[in-house]
Amino acid sequence: MAAACAICSARSQVTVPDDFRTVQEAVNAAPPDGSVITIRPGVYRERIEVKSRFVEFHGAGKSPADVVLTFDLSNGTAGGTGKSASTAISGDDFAAENLTFENSFSRNRPLSPEGSQAVAVRVTGDRAVFRRVRFLGFQDTLYADSRGCETNRGPCAPARQYFVDCYIEGNVDFIFGDAIAFFENCEIHVLPHSVVYLTAQSKRYAEQKSGYVFDHCRITGEPGADRIYLGRPWRWYSSVVFLNTTMSANIMPEGWLEWVHDDQQSLPTVFYAEYGSIGPGVNGAGRDPHVKQLTRAEAADFTARKVLAGDDGWNPADK
Repeated sequence: MAAACAICSARSQVTVPDDFRTVQEAVNAAPPDGSVITIRPGVYRERIEVKSRFVEFHGAGKSPADVVLTFDLSNGTAGGTGKSASTAISGDDFAAENLTFENSFSRNRPLSPEGSQAVAVRVTGDRAVFRRVRFLGFQDTLYADSRGCETNRGPCAPARQYFVDCYIEGNVDFIFGDAIAFFENCEIHVLPHSVVYLTAQSKRYAEQKSGYVFDHCRITGEPGADRIYLGRPWRWYSSVVFLNTTMSANIMPEGWLEWVHDDQQSLPTVFYAEYGSIGPGVNGAGRDPHVKQLTRAEAADFTARKVLAGDDGWNPADK
């Protein structure tokens, strides 16, 4: 029996491959008020681009592993990291449930000399929701990004994204970009690599509306992933918060690593914070001195509703 659809709306309903041969064909045919696209179990090897608003993907299998949307471009083969995305979502109010997004480049060609950044999904749309979704890749798996910035000093157009009950795997900077993203009850799974960075958040300037929050997540790892950092700053004002997370993998005591840009250190200007986490990867006393240990009152400000509300009061629980 197919999993119940928690996100399906009263919009146009179509099924792949019954009504359309490919997922992209179904996306292209979506009316202005959007479409719910039910995808039957199978592996769909295609590049997908969603530009329209109110598009929803629903995997019709028993689990997210039954529906796989995959492609295998990389930075080197596509001409840029953003261009390597197997699925690119720029349309606002997107939702996906019970399926898998994958970039298989590094799995298929582990020794390739070409640029190894290979994005499974790039999201630049606002108010995006992902429920029970797997994101599979190696370096740069999930590009949780803003809608765009004119310069490193802005202005930047924010994009809010909510991930709940998801599975995200990778090894180098595999959750990156400058979205406002909230991850709730997700498994962050580390694949073998000499040095692993979970995040490379890229908030560009102090006033930019940008940052990642991980709440009640789990960090797991495989043998061969021995030096794990919670993140490093892709840009100077990188912002990441871990709350109530089980850190069972081999997190380095300092937790976070410097990334120098234009001969300027980034850690003095980042906002890296932790609260209430458990497991052997927790080491408050040994953390880099720039990392903030939140109080209970401070941590209470980092809820999905508060972080993602924006100017329109968006509550992802309503979707």
